[in-house]
Amino acid sequence: MSNKSNSSVSNIYQLEGRVPVSRAIPFGLQHILAMFVANISPIIIVAGASGVSGKQLAMLIQSAMLIAGIGTLIQLFPLWKIGSGLPIVMGISFTFVSIMCYIGANYGYGTIMGAVLIGGLIEGCLGLFAKYWMKIISPIVSASVVTAIGFSLLSVGSTSFGGGSGSENFGSVENWILGTITLLCCILFNIFAKSYWKQLSVLFGLVVGYLVAIPMGLVDFSSLAGTSVIALPHLMPFKMEFHLNAIISVALIFLVSATETIGDTQALANSGLNRSATTKEISGSLACDGFISSLSSLFGCMPITSFSQNVGLVAMTKVVNRFTIATGALIMILAGIFPIFGAVLATLPDAVLGGCTIMMFGTIVVSGLQMIGKCGYSQRNITIVALSLSIGIGFTQVPELFSVFPKIIETVFAENCVAVVFLVAVILNLILPQNMETFEETKAES
Repeated sequence: MSNKSNSSVSNIYQLEGRVPVSRAIPFGLQHILAMFVANISPIIIVAGASGVSGKQLAMLIQSAMLIAGIGTLIQLFPLWKIGSGLPIVMGISFTFVSIMCYIGANYGYGTIMGAVLIGGLIEGCLGLFAKYWMKIISPIVSASVVTAIGFSLLSVGSTSFGGGSGSENFGSVENWILGTITLLCCILFNIFAKSYWKQLSVLFGLVVGYLVAIPMGLVDFSSLAGTSVIALPHLMPFKMEFHLNAIISVALIFLVSATETIGDTQALANSGLNRSATTKEISGSLACDGFISSLSSLFGCMPITSFSQNVGLVAMTKVVNRFTIATGALIMILAGIFPIFGAVLATLPDAVLGGCTIMMFGTIVVSGLQMIGKCGYSQRNITIVALSLSIGIGFTQVPELFSVFPKIIETVFAENCVAVVFLVAVILNLILPQNMETFEETKAES
């Protein structure tokens, strides 16, 4: 009996294998709490810029949770060639926010949905044929992208720690106290907890932080008033419209999102499974991103992509069991069917989330550095990493540098360091000599 119990516990660190539901649910819930606020924030921002009403917004949040849950299940348990079979959690990406705010304000929310439908189909098809173009993305390119993803998320965690973007009391003493308490709880629980319980440090920090926030008056329960207990999502809540310039713009952002998905998939396989992701896994991951995003548009929702936050959680806990992560996907689906459930989760203060995610995002940076180490520190690799990161991260810290380019280029690259790092790394990987050391020696001799 003891051996069976030990086996079920160790299965949480294995991709396959059954884990008792009572043990799987806390780990699944931990993944959902880690991404919940970040999942609904983009749609709140875009809906506001597009003039979507409060009642319609509640419906869109409901759809976001439902589709994210379905997408996660398909990533875990692929349908045909769609899905990676890896513990990837899906959610709405901030990558699309800027361009969609512009489209929504100028053309309306229906145009956004039309562009997402087409853009998702394009990415999905690219994913299915990934084996024909994945050769240009060498391990050092993937390592550079993963490192960039980690660095790009550090400001996200810090913003949450301060109270969230646009918060009236951003950086207040209360938020500092709440974020610090949450972070300390995560660290102390990880130090003193025994066995697999250590991997629930994020959930522990979230729960303690939430309970502390209530008497501090930092939890807003007003949003629960009038929330339906159960409601079914609406199909085609907005009439789709198709504008060529909107479709082209969103399709380009889908390509940028695809680079993040490739990095997320590589980072997850490397940090969670101690190996590189296969072409089949990357292909399935991209196909799922694209086709699920097209499905998402049919429910009035923004694109659904792999969530880097949860990659950081896997890197930190090493919990990769598909059944365990699937319980989190089912929780998201329940949140989509029972709006009251999602409304309660939405009351989680940003400072609490920030306290938990600071370490998670730093772990992604470390995973990227480990991947670079495995590639080796040849002159060629150092050049690719150094230039791609310095240009990608450095230039996007000064977005005015891109003002000389056409508006679409500025929109895609000015504030997206992952896209710039990917582009620079791919170009350098294609043009630099395979053995720069030999090349330099030959040049010197001549």
